[in-house]
Amino acid sequence: MAIDKVAVIGAGLMGGGIAAHVANAGVDVILLDIVPEGAKKRSELALKAVEGMLKTEPAPFMEKRNAKRIMCGNIEDDLGLLAEADWIVEAVIEKRDIKQAIYRQIDSVRKAGSIVSSNTSTIPCRNLMDGMEESFQRDFFITHFFNPPRYMRLLEIVSGEKTRDDAVAAVSDFADHRLGKGVVECKDTPGFIANRIGTFWIQAAVVEAFEGSVTVEEADAAIGRALGIPKTGIFGLMDLVGIDLMPLVSKSLYDAVPENDAYRTLYGEPELILNMIKEGSIGRKGKGGFYRLNKESGKPV
Repeated sequence: MAIDKVAVIGAGLMGGGIAAHVANAGVDVILLDIVPEGAKKRSELALKAVEGMLKTEPAPFMEKRNAKRIMCGNIEDDLGLLAEADWIVEAVIEKRDIKQAIYRQIDSVRKAGSIVSSNTSTIPCRNLMDGMEESFQRDFFITHFFNPPRYMRLLEIVSGEKTRDDAVAAVSDFADHRLGKGVVECKDTPGFIANRIGTFWIQAAVVEAFEGSVTVEEADAAIGRALGIPKTGIFGLMDLVGIDLMPLVSKSLYDAVPENDAYRTLYGEPELILNMIKEGSIGRKGKGGFYRLNKESGKPV
């Protein structure tokens, strides 16, 4: 099966980044999001995502002209455009009910045999497909990209019980040869591989730092390259991904793991992080987080 056009639903940090990297591969992309209340332009979220990525460092686009391959729209006016897509990627908020509502909208307009995947980072495929039409389940699986999509080579793929093999093969081949990804097939377990481990050690580091006498800088210096973790360290990574996403990811994993799982003893929503979210201190995409970004050098200060 050829993948000649891709659609991405959700123009946030990950959805926008996925759309940009597909455009880098010379493939046309449809990027849709909701219509925000009071918006001057109905497709404002997708338009602003592309506009922002043209200014972002490290650059999501290999060349700025690649942005022209992205058609921006919204799910109220432009849902019908999904009928043109060979592969539709869902990259919305980490809540199963919202994702399933999107799947039903997708299924009402997509062409027969088109592939649908989720960029969920923690929710098992079987949970996402609970109650969905069997024909949809055959075309659906999980494609978990990592942030930033252009630079992080890993792509986790998780099939459901009814996922057809040729759909997985088509996306795996496209991801390998067109997107430059290293594809790893994972079992359908909460958090898959990377986030099953990563969310645990992030939560553990947060608990240790907040309850002990360890500073943010000390924690990131200790838990960084020395342990094979990105040079950002734990708190720098949270700034990069978005502090506002962390409670959603943590709660999603908490709900999915067994009651006797060790992660449940670590889980919590620290008041400091909740207050930071309320104040808009959500990391690099906001007004700073645990670190502030030096606008001139692009480095944390």
